[in-house]
Formats: sequence, C-alpha cells, structure tokens
Amino acid sequence: MTMAAGVQERPNVLVVGGGNAALCAAIAARREGARVLVLEAADAFWRGGNTRHTRNMRCAHDAATESLSGPYGEEEFFDDLLRVTKGKTDEALARFMIRESKSMLGWIEEQGVRWQPSLGGTLSLGRTNSFFLGGGRAMLNALYRTAEDLGVVIRYRAEVTGLDIEDGRFRAAFIGTERVPAQALVAAAGGFESNIEWLKRHWGEAAENFLIRGTRNNMGTILKLLLENGVQEVGDPTQCHAVAIDARAPKYDGGIITRLDCVVFGIVVNQEAKRFYDEGEDIWPKRYAIWGRLVAAQPDQIAYILFDASSLELFMPSLYPPISAPTMGELAARLGLDPGALDKTVSAFNAACRPGRFDDSILDDCRTEGLDPPKSHWARPIATAPFYAYPVRPGITFTYLGVRVNDEARMLMADGRGAANMFAAGEIMAGNVLGEGYAAGIGMTIGAVFGRVAGCQAAKSARAESRLHESAS
Repeated sequence: MTMAAGVQERPNVLVVGGGNAALCAAIAARREGARVLVLEAADAFWRGGNTRHTRNMRCAHDAATESLSGPYGEEEFFDDLLRVTKGKTDEALARFMIRESKSMLGWIEEQGVRWQPSLGGTLSLGRTNSFFLGGGRAMLNALYRTAEDLGVVIRYRAEVTGLDIEDGRFRAAFIGTERVPAQALVAAAGGFESNIEWLKRHWGEAAENFLIRGTRNNMGTILKLLLENGVQEVGDPTQCHAVAIDARAPKYDGGIITRLDCVVFGIVVNQEAKRFYDEGEDIWPKRYAIWGRLVAAQPDQIAYILFDASSLELFMPSLYPPISAPTMGELAARLGLDPGALDKTVSAFNAACRPGRFDDSILDDCRTEGLDPPKSHWARPIATAPFYAYPVRPGITFTYLGVRVNDEARMLMADGRGAANMFAAGEIMAGNVLGEGYAAGIGMTIGAVFGRVAGCQAAKSARAESRLHESAS
C-alpha cells in the first residue's frame, strides 16, 4: 500500500530513497518480518532515482542462461573491476559483492523482475550482463509492486531534511518538522550529482557545463547529514560515473537514450579540432565511463565524435540524430570548428591507420602508428562520405563520495566502530567498490546486493532493539 502521510504503526525499519537499492532493502527487510517505511523524495511519477534510466545488471554466473550467452566467473568479474578502477577498490568488499551477485539474478526474478536476451548494439554485454525486460522503469515498477504486496509502506514527496543520530545510533528522521522514528535506518538516497554547487567545490566553474543524466533529486542531503553525524566517508569527491552524452540533452533526466556509444568507430576532437585520448584503448563496456571526465577536462567541456558513412549503422543511435555533411570542411563549419585544423587532424589520423581485420567485439588489429595519442584498436580511415558528428558534454550519472560500510552494509563511524543500527546501499556507498572508473551494469549490482544485505541486517538490528526494550521494561 502507499500513503501520503503518516503510518498507523511505527516502522521497525526506515528506508530513505526510492530506487533499486532502496526497494531491494525494503523487500528484504519485510521478508525478514520488519515493518518497513520507504521515504521517497519524488512523487510517484518521478520515483526511483537513477534506476529509471538503467537497462541491465552485471552479475557473476557459472553457465549460460536464457538471457546470458555464457559463463562469467567471479575472478573474471573481479579482474574487470580491478582494470576499470585501477585497483582503487576495497578488495574484500568487492569480492563479497561479486560473490553475492551470483544469487542476485534469481533473487531479483523472484521479486517480479523479468529478463530479456541482450539486444544488438548494447556494448557487447550478452555474456556478462542481464537486461531488464522493459528497461529500468519496468524493473522498478516490479519491485514496487512486490514491496507493496508485502505490506511495505511508501511515502512520496517525503524529502528527509534532518536525522536524529546519537553516538552512531539512529533515532529518527525529519520531514520538515515531522519526526519519523524507527529502530533501524537504511540510507539509499543516492549521491550529490544534482547539486551543482557541491560539484563546483571540486570541479570549479567547469561543473556549470555538466549535464545530469539522472534524477534532479540527488542533492546529497542524506550523505551530508550522515557525514555531519560522524559516519566515516569513503571515496574521492571528484570521481563519478561520467559518460559522454549528446550535448543537446536536457540538463536533467536525459537518461540512457542520450548516451553515445560510437567513440570506438571514429575519433573524438575538442574545440581546437585536436584529438586528446585513445578512442580504441579497450573494449567499450570497460571504457565508456571514462569519457565524461575526459570531456570535462577540455575547453568549455565540449567535444565532438566524428565518423563516416561506413560506421553509421554499427551502434545503437541516441535520441538525437548526428550532424552530417557531404565534406569534412562543411561538417567543421556546422560544428563551429576550424576547417583547416580539422582537416589536418583527420588527414593525420587517416595516414596513421594500419590495415587489419576490423572487429569491434574484440581487441582487433586495426591500429595507428606514429600518432599521438594513438588509436590502439578499431582504427579505420574516416574517408567515406557523408561525414557525421555528435557534440558531447560530460553526463554525470552518480558520484562516488559516500559512506564507508562493511560486508553487513553497516555504516562505519569515523572512529572505526560499526554504527549501531544504520546501514547503506546503492550510490551513497558505491565509493567503497568504485574508487574510480566504471563497468557497465555494476551500479545496479552494488545497489541490489547491498540493498538486500542492508535490508536483512536492518531487520535483525530492529529485532534486537525490540528485545532490549522488552527486557528493559
């Protein structure tokens, strides 16, 4: 059931947030017998935070299934995580998450979520990632239905503005002046990516040009309140999931349809018509999330992906059509770039390309020689008219600064103690696993795994608290 205000019976477990992590926590806690209240800052239409914009989840599995083309073992998953984070991860916690992820595909399905085979043009993830039938919103709706059927109470437009915490013990949350007590807290309210002023503290004025792919509600309020109350922080405030998205996307909630997956098929230039990074460094699912930060470091935080007619149908298009022209000079003019400078860049790239067997699903042998920066794979001359371009800006999905947790999803206090009854899941604690970088689908894994753990542990904590009160009375 849902409620607009209040609950008749005091909840055991209070879940703050309304996305994947929050719902997994609420369902798990309710299945453990707790009375659960979910506080979602958004209304019913905008509920769910960034989960609305997702498509898939990365989980370890031992064999192919109806929706996965082959096995993806724990060690391979961990190696992929090490590669994208450059070793900046809590190894014990990361291995715990990966191990727990093996049962997550079945558990999520038990909560009403359905899977589909991977679609073509989706970053070659058919073996490693399971795709939600109907996308993230369908997945989210299924979790809400299950939670409500179980008796979880959902309150919308319930933005938490304060927390009553005493020496690592949660007492109550505040919605304005209303006090909402509970015996355990699960914080699953995301990061601070929508708080431009907070981003500017670490990125400077460049943050004004960032686009926010997800919800406008993730202002970091709960994170700030927890840190102010002695919870230990984790993560670098400048690190985030930041991809290159279409510069024509809206400031907020552009979602996955504004992401561009065509970098490997061409070259990327800045406003000076110069390349600035190796577009073929690695398989795209392991590198697409670095491009937001790369573009953020360019003049005016804008860049342009250039490719030709031979690549137009090799990737899933975004919401906006590419800008096209019959010649590279005309394309430069339409982009506002110096035609001479762009011609020099493209000509140098074309001359450096070495023949090979093009295959975007593997690290092929199509590369450049004598070019700085190189293009290590998938390098083919940009020579077949018409020519195309997408303007791109940094698209911030979520930030990595968060609260430190252990393998019970229990928050750790600044002095190293475990919090008495406070747990966290999802983006608000993702920095424990993601020191930097990203691999497709891992955000949903972090949310689901630690959400389920947090919910179970919060319910146990609430039961223990109830027994203490009973014995005391």
